[in-house]
Amino acid sequence: MPSLYVCPLSRLDETIAASGARHLVTLATLGSPVARPAAIRPEHHLRVGFSDIVAPMEGHRLPDETHVRAVLDFAAAWDRTRPLVLHCYAGISRSTAAAYAVACALAPERDEAALAQDLRRLSPSATPNRLFVALADRLLDRQGRMSAGITAIGRGAEAYEGSPFRLALT
Repeated sequence: MPSLYVCPLSRLDETIAASGARHLVTLATLGSPVARPAAIRPEHHLRVGFSDIVAPMEGHRLPDETHVRAVLDFAAAWDRTRPLVLHCYAGISRSTAAAYAVACALAPERDEAALAQDLRRLSPSATPNRLFVALADRLLDRQGRMSAGITAIGRGAEAYEGSPFRLALT
């Protein structure tokens, strides 16, 4: 069964090793140095650079449609024979938003609200970046249902970083 794994940067190597993943999405602030794990081939690693913000802030880059499209296109090309890992610095906001968007894109029959509830159950600290989710909602023509699902679960528990978790696509 194809799965997505979400983790913080500090637990990336162990998540790659434990999951057997060979595809990776890094969502980091533009210019942040993140070493690609040896198990991931360069062509199977997508780096997307934006800050974890939802409104303009000097010195930072907002997530935009090009970032969301890059993640969705990468996930669509993923062969699904092994898991896909998505990570950001803390494993709380950017990576959970991207995993939610990928799950909605690759499992279009799944209810957005139920998927958001699964995300909350699997990750009590998950606080998906609302702008990234809103952009994905529009690109996937989900008519506000993705954003509504994330609004319904609210802000996650306070945490320095999230714990790795697995989100099944089916």
